[in-house]
Amino acid sequence: MSYTIIVFVKQVPDTQNITGQAMKPDGTVNRAALPAIFNPEDLNALELALELKERFGAKVVVGTMGPPNAAEVLRDALCRGADEGVLLTDRSFAGADTLATSYALSCCAKKIGKYDLILCGRQAIDGDTAQVGPQLAEKLKLPQISYVEEVKELSKGKIIAKRAIEGGYEVLECPTPALLTVIDANEPRPKAVRRIMKYKKAMTRSELVKFHANANYTDAEALVEEEENLKKRNLFIHEWSATDASADIERVGLKGSPTKVKKIENVVLTATETKAIPPTEQGISNLVHELIVDHTLG
Repeated sequence: MSYTIIVFVKQVPDTQNITGQAMKPDGTVNRAALPAIFNPEDLNALELALELKERFGAKVVVGTMGPPNAAEVLRDALCRGADEGVLLTDRSFAGADTLATSYALSCCAKKIGKYDLILCGRQAIDGDTAQVGPQLAEKLKLPQISYVEEVKELSKGKIIAKRAIEGGYEVLECPTPALLTVIDANEPRPKAVRRIMKYKKAMTRSELVKFHANANYTDAEALVEEEENLKKRNLFIHEWSATDASADIERVGLKGSPTKVKKIENVVLTATETKAIPPTEQGISNLVHELIVDHTLG
């Protein structure tokens, strides 16, 4: 029995390498100023999907919303074991908050069509809101299980999953189709060498057009023929605009985002006083005594 699993992922700026140019004046992230990486918990969601593929048989479709270069995370996902990639890209998507993002992704899911599961990472490191997955479930009217660590059972019409809660875990059953948000409870597999050799050639239509333009080759019929060839070899990454996804322009990007950034402030923590503690038993004893005296301890 085969299932269809959609995994929504995000290409995010590496927040460990923040610079002074990380934010634009309008409060949105200046993604061009930071190196881009695969959002960590989205990798966990992808790994869970691939595990389900191996256990139960499934087609894994990975989707992302972003600029044209976000196709790189889709190639990454294909190299790890995904079957198809979908890039949702349009200038009108720029500056989206979680509400606008979840709406755009809901349009993408509807265009993909029938599915059994949608998996998302719990949250993205460039926002830390953990809102997109639940908002997406609400827009698609799907039951959801958040903070998922493991899927115990999957069958047509039912899923049983283990989720983390404060102080322990719980096992929940819900009907499918359903949406799960996944935490970092697994070890994402590396890219497979054989798949790297194949999927490094995977392209979106705009990348194919750019490749032909750089080669000073503008034969329209040859471009169509090359696109069909990529599709036959499963190397074509679908590329959809807002119109392709039947999205309302007023509900995406900055237009559809009620969240506005009022102020951006860089906070730099500096030590105003330091004290060297000798790495001896007496030094540690003196430190503990001092902390007790000033009521930091005890």
